[in-house]
Amino acid sequence: MPLSIGIVGLPNAGKSTLFTALTKKQVPIANYPFTTIDPHVGVVEVPDERLAKLAAVSKSEKIIPTTVSFVDIAGLVAGASKGEGLGNKFLANIREVDAIVHVVRAFSDQNVVHVAGKIDPKSDFETIETELILADLQTVEKVFETTKKKAKATAAGSIAAAEAKEAKQLALALEKIKPVLEAGKRASSVALSEEETRAAKGLHLLTVKPFLIVLNTDEPEIAALPRVARNDDTLVTPSSLPIAISAKLEAEIVELPPDEQSAYMKELGIAESGLDRLIRAAYDLLGLLTFFTSGPKETRAWTITRGAKAPQAAGVIHTDFERGFIAAEVIDWKTLLDLSGEAAAKAKGLLRLEGKEYTIADGDVVHFRFSV
Repeated sequence: MPLSIGIVGLPNAGKSTLFTALTKKQVPIANYPFTTIDPHVGVVEVPDERLAKLAAVSKSEKIIPTTVSFVDIAGLVAGASKGEGLGNKFLANIREVDAIVHVVRAFSDQNVVHVAGKIDPKSDFETIETELILADLQTVEKVFETTKKKAKATAAGSIAAAEAKEAKQLALALEKIKPVLEAGKRASSVALSEEETRAAKGLHLLTVKPFLIVLNTDEPEIAALPRVARNDDTLVTPSSLPIAISAKLEAEIVELPPDEQSAYMKELGIAESGLDRLIRAAYDLLGLLTFFTSGPKETRAWTITRGAKAPQAAGVIHTDFERGFIAAEVIDWKTLLDLSGEAAAKAKGLLRLEGKEYTIADGDVVHFRFSV
């Protein structure tokens, strides 16, 4: 299940610069609003040092990392939901992503204009949040009356039972969501039943999605969050601790040859790239983990939700594996390395045979047994 992340922000907040740094994919960048007028998608390998180590032990012919897709859209401005600017028409391109990254400007380059005339991270974040809420409200209003009519038609028995039940649950969900959006709050703050949540999923509401805040900072502020972020309750919440990244510096780093990047980062006191920190934060936010398959042909990383059972993990590889699941041979990646391979692990009885109720752990190396 590759992870996908949508990037939103005001014009000149550094969205496209960050996108370029993350994906090493050039997109138009200029010092004026609406440079990005088409959505850009970049697929990035998830860095994981465990892959190469496992491949060396298994003598794998190739290494296949898991990936993250970043989707960059045009900058949003206040009033986008009413037709201002260009960003709102591209929100459809991020409706199916797993999470949203808000890029908020915190850098002080006076040569880069700010659409509001001043640098105010809190105000910028609230502007984008408002536009996402209004975009969701438009979506809800479009289907609200139709859904209510369909739900009423249920009682008359004029539509199929399954369709009727779904319409009823969606109507109940919309009746709860609509007033919350009208009050300027995120749809994620609404308590829905499992059935209502399932019925509303097809709307792909933007404010239901988990989100991260990236503060695009000046270079000296990378090591610690800027004061505005530490002291601002709007930007610092339990579910969305800001990540301080200098998009400009990240873009400079990726232009260097690989052997020079580490040395330059060390010189600047940067322990890891913005990409690494952002992906790790996204994994934590979404409750994801990585497990591996490893053998002579390939060593490969797979992404799955925390708490997933062995058959579900097998299904990530192939649906037939889940349907015909018998058992899973499991060993922790570090144990496999310490023993220098599977043969020694088997000899010491450390290659465990797990059944359908086994919960996959981060770093598990798994071989699935299944029947066709």
